[in-house]
Amino acid sequence: MCFGFNAPAAFKRSLEQKDVGRRGFLRGAAALGAGAGLVALGGTTALAAPTGRRPVPPGQISIQLYTLRSIMQGEGVDSALASLADYGYTKIELASLYGRTAGQMRATLDSLGLTPSSSHSGLSNSPAALEAKLADALTLGQTYINVPYLVSDNGDDWRRWADQMNEEAAGAAAVGLKYGYHNHAHEFTTDLGNGETPWDIFTSRLDPRLVHLEVDLYWAVTGGVGVGAEDPIQFAIDTIAQAPQKTLQYHVKDRDTAGDFADLGTGAIDFSRIFAAHRPKEFIVENDRPDVTPLQTAEVGYNYLRTLRF
Repeated sequence: MCFGFNAPAAFKRSLEQKDVGRRGFLRGAAALGAGAGLVALGGTTALAAPTGRRPVPPGQISIQLYTLRSIMQGEGVDSALASLADYGYTKIELASLYGRTAGQMRATLDSLGLTPSSSHSGLSNSPAALEAKLADALTLGQTYINVPYLVSDNGDDWRRWADQMNEEAAGAAAVGLKYGYHNHAHEFTTDLGNGETPWDIFTSRLDPRLVHLEVDLYWAVTGGVGVGAEDPIQFAIDTIAQAPQKTLQYHVKDRDTAGDFADLGTGAIDFSRIFAAHRPKEFIVENDRPDVTPLQTAEVGYNYLRTLRF
């Protein structure tokens, strides 16, 4: 999720600054289509049937409510949450409190059998703001709290942010919360000088004892395409494997061969391959621009993860 920030624009700017050649970009995009096990299906694409045996347990499936933002207003909040429970979700990741207090939101979710195990919240602008953020997370019964988006062309900003995240994460750990960072693509493609990227700074500076990663698979694969990786899916797998920080959560977001968002199972990302390489604690459904309706995206996403084998 982006909280109003233009992540695609940031990604485009980073490619221009990094001067990734068009040929390299197209090579990566072609590799995504060729390497994902795609089969033609009436003018669209679909993944070949998985051969693994392990399913995603229902208790590890969640959804980022940013996906439902267009209907999360007024009385629509309660009906949208009720629909998620009907589809089988037991966990959600909050994007905001939708005008309610943490206690009020907890009561609503408890009544539906939903647990807000995670949330997105930006860096705190004061110690009091951090204290309030952690207090809300505890009231809600969260396990995770994640910083959703940071962008700058200045390496000093990324170093400063990493240091602040380490401090906030120490405060979170002291009250039993796990603190993480959610990526987009520009962390991999922005050249901060001498080939250093924001991802280089974060993975070398964030304390792996305190900060985990919430890897957005759409953006990790898109980052691989952006740097001209021959196999963008392997780029995402290697990104997870090589980071000192643990990847505890995925944003499971699909990408079609043109690079657009897609409902799960209708795009080109071979999730079974990624899941087989690394299994996180939470699989969080997301689509920044739902294909038909937010609720259809939610239902399709849950059913896809329950039927996928890896």
